[in-house]
Amino acid sequence: MSDRPRLLALSTAVPPYVLDQRAVAARVSRLLGGRIDLEKLLPVFGNAGIDRRYSCVPIEWYDEAHGWHERTQLFIDNAVALLERITLDCLEEAGLQREDLDAIVVASTTGIATPSLDALLIERMGLRRDIRRLPIFGLGCAGGVTGLARAVDLAKSVPGSRVLFLVVELCALTFRRDDFDRSNIVAAALFGDGAAGVIISSEGDGPAFGPAGEHTWPKSLDVMGWDVRDDGLKAIFAQSIPNLVESEVRVVLDAYLARHDRCLSSVDAFACHPGGAKVLDALEDSFELQRGTLEDSRATLRDFGNMSAATALFVLQRMKGRLATQRTLLSSLGPGFSASFLMLDGR
Repeated sequence: MSDRPRLLALSTAVPPYVLDQRAVAARVSRLLGGRIDLEKLLPVFGNAGIDRRYSCVPIEWYDEAHGWHERTQLFIDNAVALLERITLDCLEEAGLQREDLDAIVVASTTGIATPSLDALLIERMGLRRDIRRLPIFGLGCAGGVTGLARAVDLAKSVPGSRVLFLVVELCALTFRRDDFDRSNIVAAALFGDGAAGVIISSEGDGPAFGPAGEHTWPKSLDVMGWDVRDDGLKAIFAQSIPNLVESEVRVVLDAYLARHDRCLSSVDAFACHPGGAKVLDALEDSFELQRGTLEDSRATLRDFGNMSAATALFVLQRMKGRLATQRTLLSSLGPGFSASFLMLDGR
């Protein structure tokens, strides 16, 4: 048995409806045109670096107004279905049975469920009644990396145990057709739906998880998050995010690496959460990488959009064939305003 938790399985999934970026831009123009001046906002669709995204509802759904009750039920139904699919895929890849799972961690920030998603999944799939549970809410885009780090901690606490980490985000449900704020338009241009999961254990083969790290900046609560309204969650994005990334993240990253006797030159590959095209540019500049180095992140953004917390694991999925031979740094940014890091050592 290894003394470090390892990645035994990794799976991703998306809901059935494809949102072509040009079709979404045309829809938003039709829904909001005439009520606000879209001339300065519509270019965000073309500049986002996104070709398509996926949604749990068809594009026609956005033609009507929807309240909390409907959005919440759609969130629960679709989230649990996606999580079941991910769990079955991960179990098959790891060669495990449902009863082999000792703990379950679920991260999500785009909907509310009580009982929580993990409890609903246990009931749906007939998982063990003594399985340890940890639902995580509120981490936003950072939830994929921070939540994964918490799952790794659980695996460390009981060597040999098998921990299932799941993340699901249904961002497409948050578009509000009567919200004319810039953040709502940006969210409509960026966000999509997706789910991902991994199985972690110190018993088995696979890349080993290294140290994790986090940083929350002071006086930054208004940079990113949700504002709860009667008809749903209203997106909050500061226009300063790319500048913050370029100027602030490198110092934090270097400090994290130094605490664990590592340096940036020891990293072979980067699985960075693609918050947007400008954020990826800022990350490459901050990390002193050549423009285009974060190709896996850019390709994920192009093909799936920003799926909030799930996106970092989609990037990792693209890199799956290389994980065994390289040191990979996972990173993400989220509300707080915060940064999250986790190393995956393949050699």
